[in-house]
Amino acid sequence: MTAERPLPVALLLPGQGSQHPRMAAGLYGHEPVFTAAMDEFFEAAGAEGGPLRADWLAERPATELDHVTRSQPLLFAVDLALGRLVLSWGLRPAALLGHSIGELASAVLAGVFSPRDAVGLVLDRVGRLAKAPPGGMLAVAASTTEVAPYLSADVVVGAVNAPRQTILAGPDGPLAEAGRALGEAGFVCRRVPSLSAFHSPMLEPACRGAAERFAAVRRNTPSVPVHSAYTAAPLTRADIDDPSFWARQPVAPVLFWPALQGLLATGDHLLVEVGPGQGLSQVARRHPAVRRGTSTVVSLLPARPGPPEADRGAVEAALARVAEAGHSIARGAPYSAQAV
Repeated sequence: MTAERPLPVALLLPGQGSQHPRMAAGLYGHEPVFTAAMDEFFEAAGAEGGPLRADWLAERPATELDHVTRSQPLLFAVDLALGRLVLSWGLRPAALLGHSIGELASAVLAGVFSPRDAVGLVLDRVGRLAKAPPGGMLAVAASTTEVAPYLSADVVVGAVNAPRQTILAGPDGPLAEAGRALGEAGFVCRRVPSLSAFHSPMLEPACRGAAERFAAVRRNTPSVPVHSAYTAAPLTRADIDDPSFWARQPVAPVLFWPALQGLLATGDHLLVEVGPGQGLSQVARRHPAVRRGTSTVVSLLPARPGPPEADRGAVEAALARVAEAGHSIARGAPYSAQAV
């Protein structure tokens, strides 16, 4: 049955850890809007565009996809291109919420940054982060209170994804030691696909000087609320105007669950994950509003990597679910680089 008043749409844009070889590549050359957005990204990336495209489409990339120079720009590009695809269906999101690099993609969708400026900022960021010491991230099925005894000057909380899903970050050695101790204490842990200790002080030296790059580009008021996973609140004009707010995002902890709570405190939503995998969808399904059925979650892509047909089938299924939720779909609208 079609709802008389469909739920407002909120887009969820994933970040580090959700990447995998050929993520969303099944849509490239098949979905014109997605294809145009990816091509726009590669063209804006200049000399880096060719190697990025080649590694994105390769079964075995020349540069490992978990490396910061691949995971971050390609996640940004895929999130943004999928967001454009959703907009081409005639949907106009009421809110955006990104995780890690997904926040920068959401800011572009909302018009805070131009796509071309944002590509330059992303490439500048990854160039800096590639010089940082190696490290990693560890997902722990525990609360921040439970992991507190295992933290140190090196190992910190990098993200709060759910009440009992905490991400630790730090150098490989100390992180492995914390993981062993947590495992011995009965906690379930798994490494997050990352070769860098994102959202930890380890990256602070590498981020020095990045604020000047953000200060040099135009930043606009968002056309729709962008719920920040760094403040757990909608972006304010003060946030947008502060170059250090953006420059420090690879260092600052991600507060995804508090940000999701803040978003759903404004009312129930149709939460659409626009990015590889279904990590944010799985987290969102734990929220009380989703569990009681007043808010709904839709994933645009499959939960796991698969053949090109799996990407296309997932998009078709997502389209059907959005239409069933009462939203009018105008598929085939011309591609536009304009904000939401």
